[in-house]
Amino acid sequence: MNTGFISGFALGFSLILAIGAQNAFVLRQGLRREHVFAICLTCALSDALLISAGVAGFGRLGAALPWFEPVMRFGGAAFLLAYGALSLRRAMTGGESLRSANGESTGLRKALLTVLAFTWLNPHVYLDTVVLVGSVSSQAESRLLFGLGAVLASFAFFFSLGYGARFLAPIFARPGAWRALDLCIGAVMWAIAVKLIWM
Repeated sequence: MNTGFISGFALGFSLILAIGAQNAFVLRQGLRREHVFAICLTCALSDALLISAGVAGFGRLGAALPWFEPVMRFGGAAFLLAYGALSLRRAMTGGESLRSANGESTGLRKALLTVLAFTWLNPHVYLDTVVLVGSVSSQAESRLLFGLGAVLASFAFFFSLGYGARFLAPIFARPGAWRALDLCIGAVMWAIAVKLIWM
């Protein structure tokens, strides 16, 4: 197999492996078994677009539009602070379990808008996909195969996370597990928001 494809897959997978706002939301939707396919597909297609832009050479966008990075950074931080507050409120009030979570469905439109905001309002996603993947791809034997490898890594990761979450269902049948998850999600959201503000 082409080394460019393998390198692209390895880099792409490593960049999205760390827990972040988007991954936490995908995990939560997977546990709730709610719009999992649509959420995973939206994340993977968004990554595919950004990776393609990076491989095509759009990594110099920040230099061309100096206002772009701070607008995305502070907009993303505001969104993360708000969503983190909702998660922390759920953790404090408690009472959610897998059974009750499945009974209170979030609409598809709201879920998609939320995951799109997590994806496109996060300035780190541009640094990771457009800038980093784009710059590394220029040194690959084949930019196309490198990009395909990175795109495939995104599809593999998001669908594994979304559909693999159901194996944790016995743990999340208890309300205490949901409180812990919401507490972790809220803390992650706020930590990322603070990092965005002070970077």
